[in-house]
Amino acid sequence: MDARLETLAAQVRNRFAEVLSSSKLEAGELTIEVPHARIEEVCLALRDEAALGFSMLIDLCGVDYLEYGMSDVEPGRRFAVVYHLLSLKNNQRIRVRCFLDDEQPRVASVIAVWAAANWFEREAFDLFGILFDGHPDLRRLLTDYGFIGHPFRKDFPLSGHVEMRYDPEKCRVIYEPVSIEPRINIPRVIRHDHRYVDPRASDEVKGG
Repeated sequence: MDARLETLAAQVRNRFAEVLSSSKLEAGELTIEVPHARIEEVCLALRDEAALGFSMLIDLCGVDYLEYGMSDVEPGRRFAVVYHLLSLKNNQRIRVRCFLDDEQPRVASVIAVWAAANWFEREAFDLFGILFDGHPDLRRLLTDYGFIGHPFRKDFPLSGHVEMRYDPEKCRVIYEPVSIEPRINIPRVIRHDHRYVDPRASDEVKGG
């Protein structure tokens, strides 16, 4: 493990000892988890304190951990916002994550800390339905204004809820209930070979 990264991890753990929910060094990267109510405080310190100096927000994204690892997610740990930061001065990176409320995911905007957060937060709102308190212009960014739902949520249907088309009689775009048949992810052809055989099954089942 890089000694500089271990030093950074120790600095962060010491500086935010009362705030950190967890910290982890893995695959050459440092990830810290903080309560969403303290995100502005932590981000300001990461940016302004000389020993840290994370002046650049590289990315901000939403995450939906519903059925993460094919198991039910713990209450209060479905939605998260992840901040990827870079210290140009110290040539180091850090990842900050905070979990949000399952029913109404929301967190303070960090536009006042990094102006680059503006469109990142709009994207997370559009795709995951995460609200950023204090954002000056929180509108959809990638989907249409009439779009229903948030397409990156794990429980969003593959075919969506509505479809749009141009109506020549009304001379405008209209929305209608989706007409695509639900997609069924079941193989149409079942091959009786080792690909669909449980290795623990009996020889009789294997042969059938």
